[in-house]
Parts: sequence; C-alpha cells; structure tokens
Amino acid sequence: MRTRLTISLLAALVAATLTATATAAPRSPVLATPQERTPAARSAPAGADPTNWPQFRFDQARTGFQPHEKVLSKSTAPRLQLSWQGQLGDLVFSSSPAVVDGVVYIGSLDGRLWAYPADGCGQDFCSTPLWSSTSLSQIVDSPTLKKGIVYVGSQTSPTSNDGKLNAFAASGCGQSVCAPLWQGKAGPESILNSSPAVAGGIVFVGAFDGKLYAFAATGCGKAKCDPLWTASTGGSIESSPTVVNGVVYIGSDDGNLYAFPAQGCGQIACDPLWSGPIGGPAFDSSPAVANGDVFIGSDHFLAAFPAGGCGHTTCDPLWRGTHQQDFLGGSPAVFKDRVYIGLESEVGVFDANGCGFPTCGPMWVDFGSGAQAIVASSPTVANGVVYAGRNTAQVLAWKAGPCRQFQCPQIWSGATNDSIVNSSPTVVNGKLYVGSSDNHFPEDVSGRLYVFALP
Repeated sequence: MRTRLTISLLAALVAATLTATATAAPRSPVLATPQERTPAARSAPAGADPTNWPQFRFDQARTGFQPHEKVLSKSTAPRLQLSWQGQLGDLVFSSSPAVVDGVVYIGSLDGRLWAYPADGCGQDFCSTPLWSSTSLSQIVDSPTLKKGIVYVGSQTSPTSNDGKLNAFAASGCGQSVCAPLWQGKAGPESILNSSPAVAGGIVFVGAFDGKLYAFAATGCGKAKCDPLWTASTGGSIESSPTVVNGVVYIGSDDGNLYAFPAQGCGQIACDPLWSGPIGGPAFDSSPAVANGDVFIGSDHFLAAFPAGGCGHTTCDPLWRGTHQQDFLGGSPAVFKDRVYIGLESEVGVFDANGCGFPTCGPMWVDFGSGAQAIVASSPTVANGVVYAGRNTAQVLAWKAGPCRQFQCPQIWSGATNDSIVNSSPTVVNGKLYVGSSDNHFPEDVSGRLYVFALP
C-alpha cells in the first residue's frame, strides 16, 4: 500500500493546483526561454576538474551550498536554457539528482533508480539510461554515492510498507536493469523523503516508523541486512540524517531535532545525546550544519541550535525564524551567514546569527512572478545565485544577496511540463539538474530529468 505517500502527494498536488489566477505586479525579472534547447555540453568547462554532487544538499553537512561553480553566475544564469531531458518512469516526487564521475542518478515514484550520462546522449531527449534498478515500489528520497556504491531508500513492495535501504554498484551490473547488491531492513514503515547519509563506514537513514537506522556501509554478506543499531524518536521521520563531527542530527514529526552518537552506544537501541523543540513537525526538512550551529525547518518555524548541544538532554533553540505563520517547505541552505528556506510561494532569507530576539523575521524574501504555489524544493546556492523549484512547473533563480527591498525579483525561470517541482536543483559543472514530470505522456513514462545549461 502507498497510504503514507498518498497523504504527502495529495498535499503537494493541492498546493500545486491552488495557484493564484491573478499575477503579481512584475518587477522586471529577466526570463529565459527554456523551450529553446541546446545540444548537450561538456560536464565541466575545458581545463576544469568536474565537481561531484554525491548526496542530497551537496555536502556532508547538508548546507545546500556548492562552492565550486564557475560557469553559472548572476550574469550568466539568466541565459540558462533547456539542454536535454531524460525519460524516467513515473513522476519524480522529492528525489533530487546526484552527479558523480560523469553520471547523474535520480529516483522516480514507481520505485526505480535511474542513471544517465551527466552530459546526456547528444540529443535533446534521452530515453535509454546507462542502467536503471528493478522496481522498489516507490522512491521519494534522493540517492547518495560513496566509494562506488549508490544508496537509496524505498518501501518493499506495493503491498508492503516495510522500509528498505538499497545498495547498488554505481557503475551498474552490466545489464540494463540492476537489482540491489544488498538491502537493509528498515522497519515496518516506508522510507519517505529521508535520504541516506554515509559516514565512518555506516549508512544512516530515517523511516516513517520514527526510527533512525544505522547499517554497515559494506553490507553484511547477505541479501538482507539487519541494522547495527537504531534510535527512536517520538514521531514519524521524513527528515534526512546529517552527520558532522561524530554526531547524527535528524528531525522528527514529533516537533524535535535529535542528536545521536554516530558510532552508536554499544547497544542495539540508542538514546539521543540531546534533543530540542523546533516549533512543529519537521516533515521533510533536514538539518544543515554550519559555523557551529544546526538549522532545521518545521511547519511554521526555522530553528537554530548549537551543534554541540547545551549540556543538557533538552536544548532550547538559539532563535526561531517565522513570517506571518507562513508554511515553510524543504530544507534550509546556509551561505555567508544567511539561511535560505522555502516560505509559502517564496524563499525566505534569515540571518544565521539571529536577530537578538527569540523569534526573527526574514531579512528579505525571494519572489517569483506569475501564478503562485508552494516552494517545497530545498534551495541551492552556487556562485552567488539561489535556485529552487516551485509547484508552478518552474525552477527559479535569484541573486543570493539583498536587492534594497524586502521582496527580491527572480533573475531566471525555467519550465517543466508538470506542476510538481519539489525536487531540489543540483547545480554543478555549468548545469542545473532537477526532477519533475511531463504530463503530456502516459503516467508510467512521464517522469523526467530536466537539465538546463547555457547556449
């Protein structure tokens, strides 16, 4: 059964369809024409070493900040055009691309993991992947690559919600369709949105049963592996674990951020080092660690905690960010003492150091013109530009800095052919990769990897 996913999917579909019929006053955004397609370009500029994007939010700390981008910038991003599309199975829901060693990986709602050449196939439409996985029933999290292995979470089958962590050889299996090398048994509920993290030879992932699972990264020598240890929270988990300095941080729908020892506790079940109230359920918001602090979102609040805790088992946040009880979406990005996070149909930008009060409003918001819908896509920051998907069949870009007014206009907009764009943009080697769908095609072949590049 897909009961758990259906609830989330319905919410996203409602948010996508409840777009404003009136358009906001234009603020002179620079719009590209994404329908104009360019030939596939090299994955990195000549003379440059390609950058890998191995996991959700780019780095181990899940900051959403990619520091190596040299091609796309505030001056060049407005010229982005659709370069090519990769045909997948069903809709891409929440899964965000990973790009490693010239290959792009992404999951689709029908439970298949896909691998395409990062440069495409030399055409504007690619329908033959390097390889894809056997059906894992559903994938709504993002792949993680480490030491030649791709890890992704799923459920067991259309009739079983049991969670599974799946490990594949990144190079495939010599066939067009590949089965997992091994699977980790992750409880009686699906892995929803929680993308694996790998650190210290251990793979961590959260499941909807409210537990964090830790597996040996190399498996157990069998087809199905038990976890090394688990840890419980008070609610379901859709948040992705973040591992920094020997601590695993993860959000729970009980409204708390949890910190666990990454090496476990010597027992099969571990207690947290500490926890702290975010202000509401974390949903799929994942912790970002930067400058000694941990940032995570909830339904209405962004919360900041000291990464080292407070010396007690329960820690209050350093500060919380909110704006008129707007809903927050996705995971925060942290760049230059600023925190970027979806805020209803905009991206809110908060001071990472707070405001001197317990509750802070945004410094400014990034606004996209036209019809409005939720920004459930986690923002990406690269070379002075912020990118995020919006459920109006768009990917948007803004300057990362202020604009001398509270509401800052977009500098670019790229189009998909489906309103749901809650995949987070992967910006690397002069290209933007994002998952969505093409609703002009049958459902089982509607999933799309969209790749934008300069002409």
